[in-house]
Amino acid sequence: MSLPNGHGGQLRLAIPSKGMEDDTLRFLQACGLRVDRTNPRQYRATMLGLPTGRVEVVFQRATDIFDEVDEGTVDLGITGFDIVAEHRAEDDDIVIVHGELGYQNCALVLAVPEGWVDVADVSDLAEVTADLRGAGRELRVATKYVNLTRQFLYDRGMTHFVLVEVSGALEAAPSLDTADVISDLTSSGVTLRENRLKTIGGGTVVRSQACLIGNRVALQASAHKLEATRCLLELIEAHLRARQHVSLTANIVGDSADAVAARVVAAGGQSLGLRGPTVARVYPKDAHGEGGAAWWAVTVVVSEAVLLPSVEALRRAGATDVSATQVRYVFEHRSWTFEALKRHLGQAAAVS
Repeated sequence: MSLPNGHGGQLRLAIPSKGMEDDTLRFLQACGLRVDRTNPRQYRATMLGLPTGRVEVVFQRATDIFDEVDEGTVDLGITGFDIVAEHRAEDDDIVIVHGELGYQNCALVLAVPEGWVDVADVSDLAEVTADLRGAGRELRVATKYVNLTRQFLYDRGMTHFVLVEVSGALEAAPSLDTADVISDLTSSGVTLRENRLKTIGGGTVVRSQACLIGNRVALQASAHKLEATRCLLELIEAHLRARQHVSLTANIVGDSADAVAARVVAAGGQSLGLRGPTVARVYPKDAHGEGGAAWWAVTVVVSEAVLLPSVEALRRAGATDVSATQVRYVFEHRSWTFEALKRHLGQAAAVS
């Protein structure tokens, strides 16, 4: 078991230095968490935006962040779930704090040469493995994810294979005859197709995206670090939740706020927003316009997926001048991810 690191009570977060760095910095900025690095060549920085104070940020290779968190050198780390899944062990001190940060989406897949026209899914590959075994050799699989790939093949009844370590691009291994198939990450599949490889049905080993992991011991030992983690999660969750929501504001003529609200409610459920419409008095520039009728502003927050139906429902209620604004944060009454983290750490009491 690792011990809490020796950098005092300040929370320390590792983020990727290459590959994922730009996307991670943009994501944190969108969450209201600015990483202040005066010199882009420096591997240390400060994160601002948490009420608990500054967070120390260190830049590490994504492949090293798992070990840094596990050893307690840092308290939290952002890396790919594929890396976490590859290196997880029963005796490690890793806890997945947030498993789906919503960027760097990809998948670890099995890919075979396009010329293998009879191999369309994993069962076909199992038959190839058996045929090769009968011919006196084993299926050669090039991969950098030996643990995930080995277990995936075992779980599907394939035991006669050898994992090949390849320096350089895995996609070239079949054409160079250093491997028969590959197990590699892909996001769009373009690189596979360019190298005359194809994915097969049921051949997805694991789906991956950026995730936030933490050191279990460090978080259990420090109330300050745990509270800072809660604040971090509050902003992350609120940002992720808000990405799918839009705030609609429309002007409606009516006798009273209650009458306008009743018309909006009657117009349809999709126009009601998260909790219902907010109605406020509008004071028009021309007080004598529209025959002196009262104007009201109706505001609802709706899912982006029902944006247009919601606009139509507001129109049926008599709305004009409908404006839509992207919502930046949507906070619920507590962070459910943090509640799950507390249960995992065995801390049922709220952190103050």
